Amino acid sequence: MKKAYVFPGQGAQFVGMGKDLYDAHPNLRIYFEKANDILGFDITKLMFEGTIEDLTQTDVTQPAVFIHSVVQAMSIDNFKPDMVAGHSLGEFTALVCNQTLKYEDALKLVSIRANAMQKACLAAPSTMAAVLGMEDNQVDAICQSITDEIVVAANYNCPGQLVISGTLEGVALASEKLKEAGAKRVLPLKVGGAFHSPLMGSAKEELSNAINSCSFAAPICPIYQNISAKPYTNPSEIKQNLIDQLTGSVRWTQSVQNMIQDGATQFIEVGPGNALMGMIKKINPDVEAIHA
Repeated sequence: MKKAYVFPGQGAQFVGMGKDLYDAHPNLRIYFEKANDILGFDITKLMFEGTIEDLTQTDVTQPAVFIHSVVQAMSIDNFKPDMVAGHSLGEFTALVCNQTLKYEDALKLVSIRANAMQKACLAAPSTMAAVLGMEDNQVDAICQSITDEIVVAANYNCPGQLVISGTLEGVALASEKLKEAGAKRVLPLKVGGAFHSPLMGSAKEELSNAINSCSFAAPICPIYQNISAKPYTNPSEIKQNLIDQLTGSVRWTQSVQNMIQDGATQFIEVGPGNALMGMIKKINPDVEAIHA
C-alpha cells in the first residue's frame, strides 16, 4: 500500500488555525516562533486570534496555511510518504515534507510569492470563478474562444469542478458563455486576482529569482507537480515547475489520477480544511482519502 500525502492551498484558512497544534506539541512551537522572525510580524497571533478578514490577506493566508500544514505533518508519528503533492501553495509544503526544501527557505519563498502575487493583483484588476457541472474540455474550448481578453482554465480540481481565471471582463464573458453552454453554476470567487493565469507574469519573474537562488535537495520521494501532474525527483526540474506553476494551471485531477496509477491507495490530507479529500473522492471514489 502506497501512501500519498497531499497539502492544501489558499482558501483553507480558518480563525484559530494552528492553536491546537501549538498547545498539543510544545516541541514544535519553535516553528511558529521561527516564522514570526522570518516574516517580521507576529503571524502566530494572527493565526490564533486574527479575524477571517485578517487571514484572507494573501500575504498572511499563504504563510499561515503553509505553517499549519508543515507543523501538522511534523506531528505525525512515522511520517513516511511514498509520494506527495500540494494544491498550488501546498506544493511548497509538499517540498518541505519530502525534504527537498528546508522549512526556513520554503517559508521565505512562500512570503515572497504571496507579496509578489499581491502586487500583481493590484497592478491589474482581475478575478476567478468556479465552474460547476461541465466537462474540462468544454471549459477549455470556451476560454480559448475569447481572444480579446485574458481568461484561462486555472484549477482542474475534480470532475465537474474547474476554476477559471483572468481579467474582470474575460471572466465575465466566459461566465456568460459557460452558462449558455450548460454549466450548472458559475460562481465568482472572493480572491485578490487572477491566480494561475498570465496576469501573474510579474510575480513569476520575482519568484523565479528567489527560487533560483535557493538550495533544493534531492527528495526522499517523488512530488507530483501542478504544472504537468507528473512525478519529479530532479531538483532543477522541480525548481522550474514551481516557477511555472504561478502562471500555469493546477492540474489536480490529473495529478491524483497519476498517483493512483503509480500505486497510491491511501491519500492523507495534511493541513487546514478537508477540501482535497472531497476532490479526491470525486476523482476516484474507490481510493481511501482521510485527514491526518
